[in-house]
Order: sequence, then structure tokens, then C-alpha cells
Amino acid sequence: MAPSTARRLYRTEHTLTRTLRVSYPAGRGRIVLRTELDWEKSLEPVAVSQDGNVSTFELSVDQPFLYFKPCLVESGTLHCAVGPNKLLLMTERDSRICYPHFFDTQVGEFSPLVELPSKLLGRTHKIRGFVPPGYSENTLSRFPVIYMQDGQNLFFPEEAFMGQEWRVDESSDVLRAMNAVEDYIILGIYSGDRLTEYTRPGYELYARSLVEEVVPAMERCGIRGGQHRRSRSMWGSSLGGVVSFYTVWQHPDVFGTAMCMSSTFSHRDDLIDRVFEEPFRDVGFYLDSGWPGDNYEVTIGMAMALISRGWEYGHNLMHMSFPLADHSEASWGMRLHLPLQFLNGAVARACRVNRPVLGDLPFPASAGAPPR
Repeated sequence: MAPSTARRLYRTEHTLTRTLRVSYPAGRGRIVLRTELDWEKSLEPVAVSQDGNVSTFELSVDQPFLYFKPCLVESGTLHCAVGPNKLLLMTERDSRICYPHFFDTQVGEFSPLVELPSKLLGRTHKIRGFVPPGYSENTLSRFPVIYMQDGQNLFFPEEAFMGQEWRVDESSDVLRAMNAVEDYIILGIYSGDRLTEYTRPGYELYARSLVEEVVPAMERCGIRGGQHRRSRSMWGSSLGGVVSFYTVWQHPDVFGTAMCMSSTFSHRDDLIDRVFEEPFRDVGFYLDSGWPGDNYEVTIGMAMALISRGWEYGHNLMHMSFPLADHSEASWGMRLHLPLQFLNGAVARACRVNRPVLGDLPFPASAGAPPR
């Protein structure tokens, strides 16, 4: 915990008050809070839940934000939460839930490579998970789950196409250190015959396998993801973007959002036609591409088709174009932080207090959220 000069730089004319809830399993000690107002002073909660898992704090300050650090008092010893100081936006309306950890690592962790036999496809899915830091320690938290296509290209250069990975874990750890995103779980699904399974008609059976085999298996194994469709999103690039769009369009009861980078719409699919011809779906889409090439024109075409059918830019549709960005894993990895912030960013999620944005729930996918 480092001293801050924020109070000398930023002031509001009126005192702002916020409620902060800190959730941590009871039994190891009591939760207190330290803030930049005085890093040496521990603030006691104004209330503790009956089960001891949630401590509630009331904070007042004459500035628009406040850095804080949850601490655990255990047998007279003060343990500060692992990681950088947390940022509380005093201008935010909802009561934020914080899930600290005190003994685990500061960065996210990988699961072993899981093999899941698919009766529908007649082959085995390979899946690798990436969970937030503290996942094993603070078991009260639940997270949105991001299902990503081409999982072999996400994390390790030795697995990735031409040695280029998306650096998903590095981007996630940086965004978390910035306090720019809410935590999430990533499940990377390694591709099989992508030319068949990521295009029509092969993507029909592949999507069924995701819906009927992969999602139930992941949730049966105890992964702490939100089990509502709005807590699940499907991500991919190129043909992976096509199958992600198709899966969410075809199964809006299972997935709430598709993130589609540089997608080859209308190459071997009929998705633009379906957008025009079929009823509106209550799902969200993030679309982007580079330029020149990189499926620039068809990506804009898909965005326009969605707008013509009732999707609203900034609400359940986002579209971005990137000058001189090429069709490569490196380019997708470089801009991955944008959809992560659009779907899980602090400002975007604050919008969900009154209205879902990009298919998500109007509250954090967490143990403290209302029942689904």
C-alpha cells in the first residue's frame, strides 16, 4: 500500500458516500479496510452478514474516487489483500461487491488441458481454463464465463499458429491491475477441423456439441461461472468469429453475447440473410475488423444488418474498425482489451444497473447477486 496524492489533486465540492461490500469466507478472521485517506488506519465494517461472509463498509470522501485495500485480521496479524490497491468509484450508483484474497497468487492461473469426448462430433474436445487470481482461495465468487474458439492460439506460443498467441492471460492480468474490468473465467476450446466445424453446415453440429456437451460438462465439474445465459459469451476470430455468431444466434437461451473479430461473414454461411429474415434475438454482439482487407466490408455489412433489425449501438451492439490491422493472431491479441472492457469493464458494467449492455446482467455475476 503506497501513499497517494489524489486528495491534493482531485476534489469535489460535496462529500460523496458509497457502500462497499467485501465478501470472504468466514472463519479465518475478520475483514477490515484501509484506504488512501490513511493507509495506517483500519476501518471496521458497519455490518457483517449473519453467516459472516459479507462485511459492509460506508465510505465518505470529497473526491470522485478512492483507493482501498481489504485486510484480514487473523490471530492479531494483519494480512493485506494480494494485488494492487482496489479502485472505488464514488460516483457509481450501485453497491459494489469485492472478493479479495490474501494468500494466493497475484496473477490468474491455468487449468490442466481437459479432454472431453464428444458423441455428436465423434472426436474429443480439448479445453484449457484460465481463472482469476484468488479463485481457489475465495470460493464465494462467481464469474462470467468466456468461451473462446481456437483455444490453442490463446495462451502459449508453442501451441499457437505460427507461434503467435493472443496473450489473453497477460491482457487480463494488466486490465485487472488497472481495475479496468470485473473478473471472468476464460475457457479456450481447441479447434478440430475448423474449415468444417466453423462454417455451414458443419457449425450446426459443432454448436450443438458446445451447447449440449461442453457447457453442461464445464458446469457439472464445479467451475464457478454464472449459470445464466447472460453470464456466458462466445468469442472467436475469422471463421471462429463466424461460428461464435452462429452459436449465439442459434442458441440465445444458452449464450448472451458473441464477440466476433475479423469474421468471414457470407463466405460459407448465411448469417446476414438470417439476420434480415428471422426474429430479433435478445443477445449482444461485438464486431470488429482491420483495414484494408481483414473482412472489413462484410463486418460493417453485418453491423448495419443488425442495426436495421433493431440492435442499438452501444447497448447490444458494438462495432470497431482498426486502420492497418492485419488478419493475424497478433492483431487480435493487441486489441483484445477492447471487447474485454466493453463486456466486463467497470464503466460498461455500471450501465447495467438499469439496463443490460451487450447482453449482460444488470448486476455482477457473483455470489452476492440476486438469484437467477
